[in-house]
Amino acid sequence: MLADDPTIKGLSDKLDKNPDDAAALYRRGQVYASKGAYDLAVKDFTNSLRLNPKDVEAYNNRCWVRTVMGDLQAALKDCNEALRLRPNFVDALDSRGLMNLKGGQNKNAIADFDAALKINPRLTSSLYGRGLAKKRNGAVAEGDLDIANAKAMDPNIVKEFADYGVQ
Repeated sequence: MLADDPTIKGLSDKLDKNPDDAAALYRRGQVYASKGAYDLAVKDFTNSLRLNPKDVEAYNNRCWVRTVMGDLQAALKDCNEALRLRPNFVDALDSRGLMNLKGGQNKNAIADFDAALKINPRLTSSLYGRGLAKKRNGAVAEGDLDIANAKAMDPNIVKEFADYGVQ
C-alpha cells in the first residue's frame, strides 16, 4: 500500500499541515513516480509547479512520468518548458529523447540523445535509447553498438526501458 510507505506518509503528514509546501509536493511526486503511481505523481508535480512555476526539475519529472504513461503531447510541452528554463538540461534532453522514441520520432530522439550524451557521455539511458532509435532508423550496426555499450554500463537498462513501454 502506498499510504503505508513511511516516506509518503511523512510527506503527506507534512502536506496536511502545509498544503503549499512545494518541496514536499515535489518529493512525494518523485516517490510516487518511483513506485509506479503515475497519476498521483503528475498531480503532485502539477501542484508543485503551481507554487513554483520555474521548477525545471518538476517539469522534467512530469515530462518523464507523462511519457511513461503515454501522454506524449503533454510530456513534450513539459520537456520543452524545462529546456526553455534551463537550456541543455541533460535530464530533460534524456526525457524528451525517450518521449520522441516512444512516439516513433526516431530522428528527434537521436538528436536529443546526442545532445544529452555530449554533456554526459556515460548517460546509459540516452545511450540505450539512441541505440534503439538508430536501429529503428536503419543504422543497425551503430544502434547495436550503443545498446551493447549501455548494457555493459548498466545491465538493468533493458528491463528499465521495457517498463517504460519501449523495446
